[in-house]
Amino acid sequence: MNINEIRQQFPILDQQVYGKPLVYFDNAATTQKPLCVIERERDYYLHENCNIHRGVHYLSQKATEAYEHARQTVADFIHASEAREVVFTRGTTESLNLLATTFETHSMRLYNEPKVLITAMEHHSNLVPWQQMVQRHNGQLLVVPMDDKGVLDLEQYEKLLQEQPQIVSIAHISNVLGTINPVKQMVKMAHEYGIPVVIDGAQSIAHHPIDVQDLDCDFFVFSGHKMYAPMGIGGLFGKAEWLEKLPPYQFGGEMVDTVSFEKTTFNVLPYKFEAGTPNVGAALGLETAIQFLQSLDRKAVEEHETQLLQSAVQQLSEIEGICFIGEAEHRSGLVSFIIDGIHPYDLGTIIDKMGVAVRTGHHCAEPVMTRFGIPGTVRASFALYNTLEEVDVFVKAVKKAAMMLR
Repeated sequence: MNINEIRQQFPILDQQVYGKPLVYFDNAATTQKPLCVIERERDYYLHENCNIHRGVHYLSQKATEAYEHARQTVADFIHASEAREVVFTRGTTESLNLLATTFETHSMRLYNEPKVLITAMEHHSNLVPWQQMVQRHNGQLLVVPMDDKGVLDLEQYEKLLQEQPQIVSIAHISNVLGTINPVKQMVKMAHEYGIPVVIDGAQSIAHHPIDVQDLDCDFFVFSGHKMYAPMGIGGLFGKAEWLEKLPPYQFGGEMVDTVSFEKTTFNVLPYKFEAGTPNVGAALGLETAIQFLQSLDRKAVEEHETQLLQSAVQQLSEIEGICFIGEAEHRSGLVSFIIDGIHPYDLGTIIDKMGVAVRTGHHCAEPVMTRFGIPGTVRASFALYNTLEEVDVFVKAVKKAAMMLR
């Protein structure tokens, strides 16, 4: 990897904040966008902009072809067996709401007190939709516990599977702890009980190759903006056999086949889940982001990001009173910590004045904070354009801030 060449694709990084060179370590919230992605979306609006599908004129056909090509690119990227198994959404949150809503209509009303199984480390997006859905039916949200290092208890997972939840929905990588969960093993265990599995891939897809056929998951959801693509675009993979069963999520144009005042029939996959005018430009930006990632050596990217994480942890360990939140053996992408006697918000505010962007708070995972008995953490999250020199600057900023606040 030539980091200097890569960084030239990200002009936003070449600026100063408060008179300091920007160090952007908030990649778990959103990654920056390379020029190729920005230019592709701009080019669409300059030369191809049109509502897609059903139009017979040149621009409509050109835009439709580009949009469906982007769908195929996503399918190939995650190794879906066919493009119709990929539904474009606004991102992980909408994908999970789609699943919770359609599963409620399809399955949950058939059960007395339905159950959904999640883990103790879920983002609110993979907790609240399921919680609200089971509560509407006097059901139960089952939660896999984790230990003090942020590792799931698979023995308890097995016991909870024996309670026969209707669906399992689990994070691939925790956005707070960085824990890489053994999702392939967890899918296999759930399938032994005939239970479908959703994988929240929001934090994994930018860092690790994804093969949904190898994972054998029933659903996989992700957001484009966390993998160098525009905001407002993401995807839902679902095995065709499942997507065929589930009802539409929203109603309107494009997702219908025939409409009369007496009856409406619905479109084929994946269109029955894509009501209304889609974000075509962002979908093309997502395709370009995938092509950007594919132009790199993914193994080298993983190794580089691992180096960043290891360097950060090693140097931060020297700070008196530091406590890492999440110390699993297998983790990726980020480090979360607190320093004894210092509020995370205060620490993050001072670090920001030194030009370093980190995230503070509960990171939309409030139950994780409750589990560890803390108000929040400071989270530094890494991307392929970050450097070891930036890690050094970050650690020095944390040390200086800690000294000032004590």
